Amino acid sequence: MKFIFEQKFDVRDYECDLQGIVNNAVYQSYMEHTRHQFIKTAGLDFAELHAKGIDAVVAKIEIAYKRPLKSGDKFVCKLALKKEGIRYVFFQEIYRLPDMELCTKGKIDTVSIVNGRLGESPEMDEAFAKLL
Repeated sequence: MKFIFEQKFDVRDYECDLQGIVNNAVYQSYMEHTRHQFIKTAGLDFAELHAKGIDAVVAKIEIAYKRPLKSGDKFVCKLALKKEGIRYVFFQEIYRLPDMELCTKGKIDTVSIVNGRLGESPEMDEAFAKLL
């Protein structure tokens, strides 16, 4: 898989559960923040898209947990992108630093709602065309 973007993070104490590991739901937030940062670097702005009647939304998420992260860990979330029909599919993997141990894998299907209906977003297609 060819990753086209990555975002580094530090685990914060409050993201951990009673077991001392990152709560499962927090990984989804890490992945979402990475997607949002990627989208910004592609030249898109969610507020501007929304003002045009375009909303990019998550349709489906699959996450596989491999190894836990703990408070103070540093890690990187990597992102790859594929277009399947009207969906953009983000493949994301989280690796602990510095040993690059795989912690989490995710597959996130997104779609565009254009003026209240499922549809294509020419803005997103143009922004992502050079990255696919």
